[in-house]
Amino acid sequence: MAHRNARLTLHGRRLLIQRVVTDGRPVAHVVEELGVSRATGYKWLARWRAEGDTGLLDRPSTAHRIPGKTTPEAEARVCALRQHLKRGPRRLAPLLHMPASTIHAVLTRHGLHRLAWLDRPTGQLIRRYERDRPGELIHVDVKKIGRLRGGGGWRVHGRDSPQHRRARYGTRVGYEYVHAAIDDHTLLAYAEIHPDEKAGTCAAFLHRAAAHFAQLGIGRIERVMTDNAMAYRRSRAWKQSLTELGAQPRFTRSYRPQTNGKAERFNRTMCDEWIYSRPFTSSQDRADALPSWLHTYNYHRAHTALGGRPPISRVNNGPGHYS
Repeated sequence: MAHRNARLTLHGRRLLIQRVVTDGRPVAHVVEELGVSRATGYKWLARWRAEGDTGLLDRPSTAHRIPGKTTPEAEARVCALRQHLKRGPRRLAPLLHMPASTIHAVLTRHGLHRLAWLDRPTGQLIRRYERDRPGELIHVDVKKIGRLRGGGGWRVHGRDSPQHRRARYGTRVGYEYVHAAIDDHTLLAYAEIHPDEKAGTCAAFLHRAAAHFAQLGIGRIERVMTDNAMAYRRSRAWKQSLTELGAQPRFTRSYRPQTNGKAERFNRTMCDEWIYSRPFTSSQDRADALPSWLHTYNYHRAHTALGGRPPISRVNNGPGHYS
């Protein structure tokens, strides 16, 4: 594709050939009319005579030969050391006897230039996976959050307040547990707040989550992925819920939270945009804000993994996609 300031586009080059070859006019007169130099005119004329219309197309500006290019063997050493030591280009440069800029270019070429994209235990590049259809896999997880005292906690009153000292050294008010379910394909989410994470609570939550997804057009849940907590691994109530829904259990690999990455990412988003988004005066005040935030998350929030669209846009027969 010609750059925006190019005098001759593909149409202009064909016009040049037509006036010179077909009309028999001098090249010097034609290039003056088209506002280009004689060298440019003769260049396109020579290409057309050698290659025909194909010669009038743009060619890549990359060099045909780069004598100083890093060899594949050297690039393999850079990638291997990066994945083994997990260090940046400046720290790898003395070990490889290469400029840091060259190492950075190699890492960028192979997609290893961000440490956050590497699995820390293995050093392997993390690849994002996605199921093909809604309901094929549901991620379920529990996020433990501290209860709030009446009037708000230290986030409202400050770190030097009596509320902060009471929460740190005095009697604690306990915790609440946010149970969440996320569809792998659409990223639709459903969440509830409960006082515990026992097996019966988890099983009942799964039934309500399945009913919620069914209302949005996800009729059947095929698999449910959880971590290896006892409530999921050994609970009869949980297994009974899976049997009633016709779903198969799936568990994350030990010490590999990336397997359940969509639930982990949802928890982080939930903390940023709801739990700690503003100072709440009580646990009830925070709980009242959950339904509104979930609606925004499912119907209006732009997700980069979905091309800037909300999750409901991926449900073909869901009611009120953008309501």
